[in-house]
Amino acid sequence: MAAPRLLGPAEVRGLAAELDLRPTKQKGQNFVIDPNTVRRIVRESGVGEDDVVVEVGPGLGSLTLALLETGAEVTAIEIDDVLAARLPATIAELAPDQAPRFRLLHADALRVAEVPGPPPTALVANLPYNVSVPVLLHLMALLPTLRKGLVMVQSEVADRLAAAPGSKVYGVPSVKAAWFADVRRAGAIGRNVFWPAPNVDSGLVFWSHHEPPSTRVSRAEVFRLVDAAFAQRRKGLRGVLKGLGVTESHLRSAGIDPLTRGEQLTIHDFVRLAEIVTEVPA
Repeated sequence: MAAPRLLGPAEVRGLAAELDLRPTKQKGQNFVIDPNTVRRIVRESGVGEDDVVVEVGPGLGSLTLALLETGAEVTAIEIDDVLAARLPATIAELAPDQAPRFRLLHADALRVAEVPGPPPTALVANLPYNVSVPVLLHLMALLPTLRKGLVMVQSEVADRLAAAPGSKVYGVPSVKAAWFADVRRAGAIGRNVFWPAPNVDSGLVFWSHHEPPSTRVSRAEVFRLVDAAFAQRRKGLRGVLKGLGVTESHLRSAGIDPLTRGEQLTIHDFVRLAEIVTEVPA
């Protein structure tokens, strides 16, 4: 079986010219033109031939081809009409032996309600910077069979996702991602591997699934507290959570100093507080 041929700078620009494609910041379109980079992303993801991978925003197919090279099945979710129409032909041309393991879902990843095919085990994607966190959290919630993932995002977003409590960049993305998984930084990506080159640096984030906190309150109830806690970062929880009916008594019962800020709390602290506020019976 022949390995897929990966896309280099000439191939990416050739496809873009064929499609009269002009990458836009609005769509977050920055295409990877370096085969070594996509192979590195796939290597860091730990994806193998037993995996069923979901890829978001495959674009012209650079990362898709590298994922197929591992022997994995790949379902690519693409919102752009022109790119979605061209991608199957690109896979058929450059990876004919792997094409049967490729599926395309022409949809908005933020709005998909299901992903057809076998249950996905991994998420690997070069996520558009403007929607990276919402897309990641939506798919983590939608696809409980996901065991791991590696996403490329804006560098500062990578820092936030992987931040620990007490860090200056710890915030809503950090806490919500921790509901689903253990998250860590997995490296940096230079700007020159993209076309067009973005004006921000990129980072890799690896995550491995763990079971959500054991609780009788809903994820939505916990996340409502998380959102409120970071709405005014410099204020203590006593003040910022007051509008949700959270009292000093609630906070103290949860073992939280009322003057503590949200950045000091773990996901488990928020769960415990949500249980007390909603008076979930034992």
